[in-house]
Amino acid sequence: MHTATLLAFATVSFIGIATPGPTVLLALTNGSRYGVRRALAGMIGAVLSDFVLIGAVAIGLGALLAASEFWFTVLKWAGAAYLAFLGIMMLRSKGAIDGMLKANAGQGKGTLLSIGMKSFMVAVTNPKGYLFFSAFLPQFIDPSAPQMPQYAILALLFAWLDFTIMFGYAAFGSQAVRFLKTEGTKWLERACGGALLALAGSLALYRRAAS
Repeated sequence: MHTATLLAFATVSFIGIATPGPTVLLALTNGSRYGVRRALAGMIGAVLSDFVLIGAVAIGLGALLAASEFWFTVLKWAGAAYLAFLGIMMLRSKGAIDGMLKANAGQGKGTLLSIGMKSFMVAVTNPKGYLFFSAFLPQFIDPSAPQMPQYAILALLFAWLDFTIMFGYAAFGSQAVRFLKTEGTKWLERACGGALLALAGSLALYRRAAS
């Protein structure tokens, strides 16, 4: 693929990823709760979801969601429900971040598998991701050349950018929480929980025709 094509793809992807969404909010929260090392599990889960989404688009599942109202609705409500669940749990945490830091020096109680699965499930149950990649990726694919290697290159580049940005959010969260008192950690957790609930609401109202 041409360098100019990859640079254009990287620029647009960076802006899209850096804009706060469910996975970067989870990276921020995980960094605050568990520290950067354990938050890596969530980043890996999100990166794996990138490969699933881009792979699905490459084999045509993104087009299926764009064409099928039924499957789009099923995935949409599953994703909205899961985001809402995570948001409510954060709102009810009552300063869990502060307690975790004091008890475990930033290690937290979440298992690596559970941390990773949360980020993975948030991404793969969001139909907007499939529709986004279905509309976005073909613009950087040369139809006259083999397409699967091109999708693989774009997937690797996107995953690398995604991981790097989430690492930055997690690092910021792990450092910011050290300067917050107990009440401050409660509001940080509640702010992230409220943002996830708002994203759940926007996903529930999202219509396939809008894509």
